[in-house]
Amino acid sequence: MTVAFLGIDLAKNVFQLHGVSADGQAVLKRRIRQEGLLAEIAKLEPCVIGVEACTGAFYWQRQFEALGHSVKVIAPQYVKPFVKHQKNDQNDAEAICTALMLPNMKFVPTKSEEQQDIQALHRARRRLVNHRTALVSQMRGLLLDRGIPIALSIGRARRAIPEILEDQANGLSAMSREIIGDLFDFMGQIDARIIAFDRRIDAVFKSNEDCRRIARICGVGPKTATAVVAAVGDGREFKNGRHLAAWMGLVPRQHSSGDKRLLMGISKRGDRHLRTLLVHGARSVVRVAQRKTDPFSQWVNSLRERRGMNRAIVAVANKNARIIWAMLNRNEEFRAAI
Repeated sequence: MTVAFLGIDLAKNVFQLHGVSADGQAVLKRRIRQEGLLAEIAKLEPCVIGVEACTGAFYWQRQFEALGHSVKVIAPQYVKPFVKHQKNDQNDAEAICTALMLPNMKFVPTKSEEQQDIQALHRARRRLVNHRTALVSQMRGLLLDRGIPIALSIGRARRAIPEILEDQANGLSAMSREIIGDLFDFMGQIDARIIAFDRRIDAVFKSNEDCRRIARICGVGPKTATAVVAAVGDGREFKNGRHLAAWMGLVPRQHSSGDKRLLMGISKRGDRHLRTLLVHGARSVVRVAQRKTDPFSQWVNSLRERRGMNRAIVAVANKNARIIWAMLNRNEEFRAAI
């Protein structure tokens, strides 16, 4: 019988295949090493292939699509409920195939090689920023251990630490000064690396028309624009703007039953980095709106007065996500509220 749906449990070296016919009968169960995978897939008639979202998923998606197959990437949390008995490669592949056949299954947006390159830029930059934050925290701890407190922000640390190192009357030992000085110099090197990544992101932003269009939205800058385009592409995997906002985790988390409807804080699902960028941009919009009188700022101010600062920030981020979907999906320009 012909394979209509094929679930593949991806790995580094060994891959498990589970294929079923159009009527759901299992017709293929095979374990294949990496070097023979593409040759095996090439033997099959065009079918729908499902893989779990993981490292390498989009690479294999492009490889399988080049062979004429339709490939869907499924989030792990949607596959787990279909795993029977104990977890192993065979049961995982079968679970992927079962989830793939569901008519209402939600799939992960596809990513081109260019989108993955942009995501790599953002991830590398975020790693450096995290290292810098940890480094500043360590220097603050070392100084506080000697009775010298400094403020939390990185900007204040940059100003305060050189002054502390130059002050010979603060009681720091020679070795402590040398250690903290070396750490401070290392922080300068990280700053230079971050600036270099910022320039690369700006170059990507200037060369991409979609990024430039959505950057016209209030609260969306080059970093947010490039991160969104890298994550969602043209937005066609989402049926509407609310779907995209929910995928980003910018909608209330529900715990409802019967007539009892309970809405809690935002779900915080999806890409944390992307959601953080949108929320930071929305925070700037809400803060600046207090000095403006245009229709959009009036809506923001009214919302802030009624629901508080934090809810207003999330509401603006949610609204921006919906606007981004409309602009990408319909290839439209930004139209400010009048």
